[in-house]
Amino acid sequence: MTERLIVIVLFDRVDLLDVTGPPEVFSLLQREMDEPTGYQVVLAAESMAAVTTAAGVRILPDVTFAELGRVDTVVVPGAVEIDSRRRVSAVVDPGVVAEVARLAEGARRVASVCVGAHILAAAGLLDGKRATTHWSTAKQLADEHPKVVVDADPIYIRDENVWTGAGLTACLDLTLALVADDFGDELALRVARQLVMYLKRPSGQSQFSVSLEPVSTTRRIEDLRHYITRNIASPLTVADLAEQVHVSDRQLTRIFRTELGMTPAAYIESARVEVARHRLETSDETLQRIAAACGFNTIDTLARAFRRRLDTTPNEYRRRFRIG
Repeated sequence: MTERLIVIVLFDRVDLLDVTGPPEVFSLLQREMDEPTGYQVVLAAESMAAVTTAAGVRILPDVTFAELGRVDTVVVPGAVEIDSRRRVSAVVDPGVVAEVARLAEGARRVASVCVGAHILAAAGLLDGKRATTHWSTAKQLADEHPKVVVDADPIYIRDENVWTGAGLTACLDLTLALVADDFGDELALRVARQLVMYLKRPSGQSQFSVSLEPVSTTRRIEDLRHYITRNIASPLTVADLAEQVHVSDRQLTRIFRTELGMTPAAYIESARVEVARHRLETSDETLQRIAAACGFNTIDTLARAFRRRLDTTPNEYRRRFRIG
């Protein structure tokens, strides 16, 4: 079997789980196979000095960038910094960018974990491609790299030979997808069970969660978000919401776009899908009952919203993610 060299890029302040998650998946894969996987996983950095991660844990590289020639897969983790106002931004080291660009030239595929997408973008590897990253830095990625088609919703995206993943735990989903690409879905599912993940999540699974969305800086929008949650089964038109905060429909739409990056109607649908997801995961309620309780009224309306938001059906979502 041809050896596949998988390089995980190291640098100071890198997120620890971004680095350790993928090797764990590759390791568990070996347990599920009767023959060698053909994978050799190495950690590479600028020097052989210990790298201090964001968690404070120090990691020793296996090799330096200079020692590497042609590789099969380049995995690029991310790092963030948080300012005094608790705003999150991705950290991009020009030296790391240059090394990633060099390694990617001869690689079969390149993958980023979480905000590692910013490094791929800086290296020009995402130009003209659809990509995702953690929701907290998606706007930064889009603003700084207009040639990249940023989609902050999916947990991971594949565009040709470039893969990008969303949040920290999505590194497991992304790595499982790489395994499935090489060895098939059945083996990837067996590894997912070893990880005690319910099932290998599809790429279209949304990372969006109303409860995890950034807090608005406008109190009236925060009040409206709580109002929507409390009245999720009601019709909830834009006019109703505008009346709640004493603004015009147009002004409300402008405020929502500025504060949350979406229209009121889109937010309402997202909130309804979020509640429906929770009910599908935790109850045996019928689809009709869930549709009514979440303001969709009909199963068809619920199904269309799931297809738009999650690229799946309510029944398929329940089959994959039912708890218990």
